[in-house]
Amino acid sequence: MRIQGILTAAFLLTGVASAQTTLTVITHDSFDVDKKLVASFEAAHNARVRFVKGGDAGELLNRLILTRRAPLADVVYGLDNSLISRARSADLLQAYKSPALSRVAPAYRLDDAGLLNTVDYGFVALNYDRAYFQKAGLALPKSLDDLKTPPYAKLTVVSSPATSSPGLAFLLATVNHYGEAGAWQWWREARLNGLKVTRGWSDAYNKEFTRNGGKYPIVLSYASSPAAEVFYADNYDAKKLPAQAPTANLFLPGSTWLQLEGGHPEGARQPALARKFVDFMLGAGVQADIPTRMWIYPAVGGTPLDPVFKFATQPQLSAVKPGLTANPQRLVDTWVTQVLRAR
Repeated sequence: MRIQGILTAAFLLTGVASAQTTLTVITHDSFDVDKKLVASFEAAHNARVRFVKGGDAGELLNRLILTRRAPLADVVYGLDNSLISRARSADLLQAYKSPALSRVAPAYRLDDAGLLNTVDYGFVALNYDRAYFQKAGLALPKSLDDLKTPPYAKLTVVSSPATSSPGLAFLLATVNHYGEAGAWQWWREARLNGLKVTRGWSDAYNKEFTRNGGKYPIVLSYASSPAAEVFYADNYDAKKLPAQAPTANLFLPGSTWLQLEGGHPEGARQPALARKFVDFMLGAGVQADIPTRMWIYPAVGGTPLDPVFKFATQPQLSAVKPGLTANPQRLVDTWVTQVLRAR
């Protein structure tokens, strides 16, 4: 009888284990979330969450398009408002409008059809290394026209619009500011005068920026990056913040862009669980974790921010011209031919 009881218990435990569902979540390379939060989701839903890194957001989208007939994941995180129209055209996404969107300000709700649930937002912006400019005794550029000239273009590194979401955001900002013909001319002159273009944000910021051993003191990043520089400094103390961050934002007119990132079901092998994970990303725990882990703003209003975000100044944004984001891939393709391959 005792043996039979042991066998029954073992069978039940095996049944529970075998019933556990695997949820695959594909993200861009900068995605990060507290493992304890993920473990709580797994425990609540008897599931195992498997994360797959898909490259920078532009690379992630390309990968999703190439595999759309055999989706790689149940949930996608990291596509943004500059990429959503292309994802929609490729029929990648499954509509789901999370109830949690009611706590997101209307200005940050990207898609009323539920193809993208905004999880966070940020401001793509140029940053500069304060120490470099102070030591060089060089004044900061005051406009994009200044930035394309030899004194500054050769000091600037940006990521490619073809493979990077910040790069695409910056491209859109320049087209919005100059118009297409003016933007291509700006890019050609800037590259001729020394502007560096890298494959992705990580290469630009972590390898080419002077703060990290590179030779470029102006880098395309986010308006929250100066706060991250303070946070990751030795002996960080939220109660004893320095007077200023070692880097600062260079809000040149026409150079910044509001980026809305989201999550949504894709493959739907596990449709119900995929939707639960999107809800989880908009829950209080993950929203509070986002700011000092991914250095962007949580989409849900009222989420507390670490005091270090005093260094994350926010730009005044230019109005976006109608139709600009309707077909960003066309702009990228034109950029490749008009700028990258221009002689």
